[in-house]
Amino acid sequence: MHRVGSAGNTNNSVRPRKEKRLTYVFSDADDAKHCAGINCLKVLKATVSDGCDYLFTGSRDGTLKRWALSEDSATCSATFESHVDWVNDAVLAGDRTLVSCSSDTTLKTWNCLSDGTCTKTLRQHSDYVICLAAAEKNSNVVASGGLGGEVFIWDVEAALTPVSKSGDAMEDDCSNGVNGSTNSLPVTSLRTISSSNSISAHTSQSHGYVPVGAKGHKESVYALAMNDSGTRLVSGGTEKVVRVWDPRTGSKAMKLRGHTDNIRALLLDSTGRYCLSGSSDSMIRLWDLGMQRCVHSYAVHTDSVWALASTPTFSHVYSGGRDLSLYLTDLATRESILLCTKEHPILQLALHDDSIWAATTDSSVHRWPAEAHNPQKVFQRGGSFLAGNLSFSRARVSLEGPTLVPVYKEPTLIIPGTPAIVQHEILNNRRHVLTKDTAGSVKLWEITRGIVIEDYGKVSFEEKKEQLFEMVSIPAWFTVDTRLGNLSVHLDTPQCFSAEMYSADLNIVGKPEDDKVNLARETLKGLLAHWLAKRRQKHGPPTSANGDVLSGKDIAHRNLGHSRVEVDGGAENDSKVYPPFEFSTVSPPSVVTEGSQGGPWRKKITDLDGSEDEKDFPWWCLDCVLNNRLPPKENTKCSFYLLPCEGSPFQILTQGKLSAPRILRIHKTALYLVDVKGLTAHGVHLLLR
Repeated sequence: MHRVGSAGNTNNSVRPRKEKRLTYVFSDADDAKHCAGINCLKVLKATVSDGCDYLFTGSRDGTLKRWALSEDSATCSATFESHVDWVNDAVLAGDRTLVSCSSDTTLKTWNCLSDGTCTKTLRQHSDYVICLAAAEKNSNVVASGGLGGEVFIWDVEAALTPVSKSGDAMEDDCSNGVNGSTNSLPVTSLRTISSSNSISAHTSQSHGYVPVGAKGHKESVYALAMNDSGTRLVSGGTEKVVRVWDPRTGSKAMKLRGHTDNIRALLLDSTGRYCLSGSSDSMIRLWDLGMQRCVHSYAVHTDSVWALASTPTFSHVYSGGRDLSLYLTDLATRESILLCTKEHPILQLALHDDSIWAATTDSSVHRWPAEAHNPQKVFQRGGSFLAGNLSFSRARVSLEGPTLVPVYKEPTLIIPGTPAIVQHEILNNRRHVLTKDTAGSVKLWEITRGIVIEDYGKVSFEEKKEQLFEMVSIPAWFTVDTRLGNLSVHLDTPQCFSAEMYSADLNIVGKPEDDKVNLARETLKGLLAHWLAKRRQKHGPPTSANGDVLSGKDIAHRNLGHSRVEVDGGAENDSKVYPPFEFSTVSPPSVVTEGSQGGPWRKKITDLDGSEDEKDFPWWCLDCVLNNRLPPKENTKCSFYLLPCEGSPFQILTQGKLSAPRILRIHKTALYLVDVKGLTAHGVHLLLR
């Protein structure tokens, strides 16, 4: 999303403001699967004997999913969609509250057993939010950290309590209406300490709730951990030190040095006495926070350690990372064993009874045996080694010693994902995009319908691109990226309205073949067809062709006065969607955008209910769809000479240049020759063949 700001522009200069963007993200045919790497895992145990355990996964595709678990299967029961960038971490807090954080700089809360509705959006971080930590016994306490070097402690119960407003003083803090079931404020929480060391929340009269900030980090924070009661918090990141905090006040307790590279994973035991840290220096360290020193270091991995999980008694640790390996280590005896190897780096681990779930940079999730309640059973299988205390010792053993054989060859359960798109090329017809995914499959997508129109299988991407080349010239009206694992198409005004095609070239039946069709306008109509139908059910149709249906305000004049709009007189002012612009309702794309209030949001086009307005959508988007108004365009014409075809007997018919719009159908040239120059049809054929 565009970050639009004018800080520092204090000299009263008039600078055009970059308008907000509208993006739509394509959906895979199987929407019950992730389509990018899995960054986080969280297990929710059933509270009753006949209940169902759930696994929550957060992905780089920007969504979270809830999986109903059984002994031999996992079924997707809900998709949580509102983040507009990678989901980086998630924790369970409060009463059935799922808290997630994202590279979109926000935290979001969800009812974890709902159908996927976001209940609040919490905005406090200045950069990507990377990690979360929660106190299991003090379930309202959640900490967040990110690339901005900020650590905040939140009271979830206070954060979910609506704040009363007086007048319009807090209008800018309003949550986007599309993010939740109501339009209540996105409250954040302020944590203060009472005389009994309990946490209380208070309201700031001007800004609502704000969280307590644990100030001290000068660089990015990659990992957090909290003890069960919420009385101790540890953090680590690019400063290579473990910082210890009192989360009740945000005050610093100590700083522990020992790692020589970024700290990527942290664990605290239930009491908060012992801490485990994993680092990009390939080491795992055990810290005694009472003694304020490292008591053990474990050289288990040959590369960065990115994920840690401990047994319930904190006697053994499971670790994974960049070396694609999952190890089990006895913290007392230093005995380690290789449980399994994977094809992708391990990003996070989650214990579930006697199994362990592993998330990787792949879109699938694997469950492996773990024997968490009796880990010695694993060591009885043989093949263990003694972990050294220096990182180079493990690297030397891996080069000189015997190759380690993993205990388990295959996972007990796989939750499959779909391959992520890793390469793309916009074809010069400006309607098709060629893609290649991690499985090597090459596909052709139609941008104006959001569907795959051809699956070529595993063929050469470059060769297929050359085969699909066409001698056409259409302005670039959109941009594309694949950061979320699927195609994201970005529309920016006024550039997106620069491309037109004749209806005959689009095979639109019932429309005059010489009518020009604005590709962006028709695409927007197709994307928002469901929203417009719902809106008309609620508000009725516009009262006039150029009338305003947005709360009696003239959108055109609301654009800060620096840009005018004009009515597209060449197109009918209706909501009819032509076939080349009809989007699938089975696998609908998601809209990612923002309006005049709140921040960016994301939602399936079929989930829009018609209540969204200029607070949620960019003004130019609504003005186009509702009022048929487009930004002004330059009346650019191309000059050219008309010459006879090589080898034909005709002479040059004119000494001067001709001019025409950017697109010109050949039959119009033929009519010009017949009407103006008096050529016969046969002569025109010879001239233009």
